[in-house]
Amino acid sequence: MGDGHTVTCTSPGTPYTRSVGDARSPTCGHVYTRSSASQPDHAYAVTATTTWVVSWAGGGESGVLTVTRTSSTSVRIGELQVLVT
Repeated sequence: MGDGHTVTCTSPGTPYTRSVGDARSPTCGHVYTRSSASQPDHAYAVTATTTWVVSWAGGGESGVLTVTRTSSTSVRIGELQVLVT
């Protein structure tokens, strides 16, 4: 996640719905607790990897394929502090 944490999800996650919006995923997610301001380019470097194991059968044949895809990006995390008096 770029902040020293690793997240492993063992299910597809929570489907996005318009009514839920930015609600936290109850099945898998990550919450940044610090701004990315001190990071290079003021962003966390994030890499996501997904692996699918596909079983198939057809035409008298069958097999299992493992497909892995990796993608990287940067995420800027800001912060807001509020003082209530």
